[in-house]
Parts: sequence; C-alpha cells; structure tokens
Amino acid sequence: MPDSPWRAADFRTLFAASALSQLATNVSYVAVPLIAVTALDAGPGQVGALATLSTLAFLLIGLPAGAWVDRMRHRRVLILADLARAVLYASVPVAWWTDTLTLGQLYAVVLLNGAATVFFDVTSQSTLPRLVGREALVPANAAMVGLQAVGNVAGRGAGGALVQLLSAPVAVLCTAVTYLASALQLTRIRQSREPAGPERPATLWAQIAEGLRHVFGNPELRALALTAALTNVGMQIVNTMLPVVFVRELDLPAGALGLFWAAGGLGLLLGARCARPLAGRLGYGRSLGLAGVALAPAALLVPLIDRGGWLWLAGAGWTLALFKTGTDNVLGVSLRQRMTSDELLGRMNATFRFVLTGALALGAAVSGALGELAGVRVTLWAGGALLATAFLPVFLSPVRARRDLPDRAPVTAPVSQPR
Repeated sequence: MPDSPWRAADFRTLFAASALSQLATNVSYVAVPLIAVTALDAGPGQVGALATLSTLAFLLIGLPAGAWVDRMRHRRVLILADLARAVLYASVPVAWWTDTLTLGQLYAVVLLNGAATVFFDVTSQSTLPRLVGREALVPANAAMVGLQAVGNVAGRGAGGALVQLLSAPVAVLCTAVTYLASALQLTRIRQSREPAGPERPATLWAQIAEGLRHVFGNPELRALALTAALTNVGMQIVNTMLPVVFVRELDLPAGALGLFWAAGGLGLLLGARCARPLAGRLGYGRSLGLAGVALAPAALLVPLIDRGGWLWLAGAGWTLALFKTGTDNVLGVSLRQRMTSDELLGRMNATFRFVLTGALALGAAVSGALGELAGVRVTLWAGGALLATAFLPVFLSPVRARRDLPDRAPVTAPVSQPR
C-alpha cells in the first residue's frame, strides 16, 4: 500500500499517543460537568460558563499559536502540552479529597487545559503531513478522525461508567494518568527537528495575517471554515445542555449520558470510515454536499429527547448527525491540508482551530444563556436547527464541484522583510 500512513513509524507513535489523549479528553468531557452539576450544584448558566471557558483559549491564543508552532519543534510541543494537562487534571481530585474544590478551580482548570489543547491540536495536524507524506493524507486523516470517534465511544462511555461506579474525582484522576501516558509515548517520535522553511514575515502579526489571508481569501477554504463553525456552534449548544437534561429533567444516571454521547461517537467513526469510499465514488465535493442534504436534518430529532422510545429516536438522530461530521472531518481536513504549503500549515490549522473552537465557545455561551432565559428545550431546538442547516456554505460553494484533491499545495510567496 504505497499511500498507507501505517508504514511510517512516527505516525504509528503519534496515533498511539493520540489514542491515549483522546481517551483522557473524553473521560473528562463527561466527568467535569457532572462534578459541577452533582457536587457543586451548578445551574445551566454555570455549566455553560464551564463549557465556554474550556474553549476560550482558542480565541485568546489560537492565532499566534499557529505562528509559534511553525517555529517550534513539534515533538517538544506535543509532550509539554500533555504534561500540562496531566498536572491540571490531577489538581481536581486532590482538591476534592481535601474538601477545597470550588467552581472557580474548575473554571481555571478547563481554561488552562484549553490553552494546552490549542498547542496539542494545532501541532498534531501540522506535523501529520510531514510524518506520512501528502499522498497518504486521506487515509491518515481517516485514521485520526476514526480515533476521535472511538475516543468518543470508549472515552465517554468509560467516563459515564467511572463516574457512576467510582465517583467523578476518580474519573478525573484517570484522565490525568492517561495524559501522562500519552506524553511518555510521544517521546518515541524520532522526527523532532523541523525542516527549514522559506523566509518568514518579519513580525508575529504579519505571519498571522498571512494565515488569515490564505484561509479567508480562498472560497473553498472559507466555505469549509463556515460550515464547520456553524456545526460546532450547534453541536456545543446541544452538548452543553445534555448533562442538565439527563441528570435533572429526565433523572437518568451518568451512564446513560455517556452512552448517548458514545452513540454519537459511533456515528463519527462510521462517517470517517465511509469518507474515502464515498469520495472515490461521488467525488470529494459531492460527498461533502450530499452528506449535508441527506443527513443534517436528522439533528432535528435530538430535541425530542425524553424517556423510552423518544430517547432512542433522539440517539438515532444524534448518530446520523455525527456520521455527517465524521465524513466532513476526513474530507475537509484532507482538502485544506493539500491546499496549503508546508510553511503555512501551522497558521492554516491555527486559523481553522481559532474559528472552530471559537464557535464552540460561542455555542456554550449561547447555550447557557438560552438555558437560563428560555429553558432547556428551546436551547436544544436552537442547536438542532443550526446542525440541520450548517452544510449550506459548502453546498453553495465551489467545493461541491470538486472531484479530486489538488495534486500539490500552492507555493506561497512569503511576506518580505522590511528594509
């Protein structure tokens, strides 16, 4: 298999470390808001604030992080990010057992954890083309998105089970240990020095501007960014309210919430696995557009969530909506990586992460505010409606007509140094 990423030892190492990181992230995704709701009596607005702070770092440092990553050794950044996350999450069970845990500490932990995640995510996506080569990007991205989906299934299912069986502090402690294991795995990556790139712009802000122009000046990249941002806003609106719905409104155990999120992870995995065959049969653009038309409206089933059969119906809608997201992630990430030259990868990925995680922060804030002012059900309908229509920017753009990925990334003329 000439285009198989599995032939690269460093990719296998990155994949194994990312598996541990995804497991830790998804366990904490369930455990932290449940600590806030069950132990600290947090209301919808406070749960929304917790979710907002978890993604706020991408708005604060997301863009400069891309320029910094383009200058740094990638292995070192990945290891330090995982170590920071391990220390931060280890502080939560320590505070719990000493009876000093507060919402303020949870807010600080998720905010600083978000800052470490900025560097981990941007660096991981930026180093991938160098580890596998551009010809293997689609199967490599399919593997990574599939891993994210498996993390959603196993991590969130395990998170719900750990909280229910052993308590939320133990679940968070498991998160810290798993991040530490990921950092140790990353030390095996051999490619620690990045190839020298062309002359770079003179200032940090000039480098950031170059990345912004690359993304928003290209109609295809701009459409991909808009569709993904709308998807993230809608998804975060729904996800932020689900702990409140399950625990308070429906009086269901934490394990049920973990299984619901796991069902979405299964949809994400299936979408990632089907992305490459769909693109081979229909073309990349038509696969992205038709997936939106056929599957996005299923998100409108999620606000119908209730006990009994309605829970299963909502779960089916969530799974179909996440299937579309899995397909979008593989094809969209592969397209934007192939349309970007090596020296711009960090800034391109940082620009996307800034927009997409900024959308998560916006979605969490909107969800908390709507939950307080209009109620949980109205909030779920707002999120479902956004998810059902988020595909339109890509569907109405030149992406829809694209049959194949570009042969090679364009050569970017660097901004000249001032004289």
